[in-house]
Amino acid sequence: MTEPVIAQKEPYAVELEAGETYAWCACGRSENQPFCDGSHKETTQLPIVFKAEKSETAYLCGCKRSGNGQFCDGTHKTL
Repeated sequence: MTEPVIAQKEPYAVELEAGETYAWCACGRSENQPFCDGSHKETTQLPIVFKAEKSETAYLCGCKRSGNGQFCDGTHKTL
């Protein structure tokens, strides 16, 4: 399995819209961080596709090592 690239060592603050579907980049190679642009095709990682439950500012993982899926859990502070 290919190790994900650390896109940045802090979360991405993004505005999510209720009911919209998003694809979070899990490989770290996307040029459209934190969202997938298909760059994972050369890796074993797949994006995490999710539907926003409510409109809000969300903090999506930038280090690609979160234990909380696409959402930041502070793991970047240990890298």
